[in-house]
Amino acid sequence: MTEIDREGPVPPYRQIAAILRDRIATGEIPPGRRIPSLVELEAEFAVARDTLRKAVQVLKDEGLVETVTGMGIYVRTPDGT
Repeated sequence: MTEIDREGPVPPYRQIAAILRDRIATGEIPPGRRIPSLVELEAEFAVARDTLRKAVQVLKDEGLVETVTGMGIYVRTPDGT
């Protein structure tokens, strides 16, 4: 389980977004690959799904990931797909 600082000044969803952003930037989750499902992330971070949805929305707003209906959430490729 990845620890989140629940007492710190940064909200948990922003911490999770930063962790996922780092995994994308380092290639741990490469372009075109599906990020872990909300169920998997829930188990990893021990937070509510709403918290995870907020974290994913941050990454969507930054253009890093996109939802493919019925398939999951994928890291966008450099050309934006």
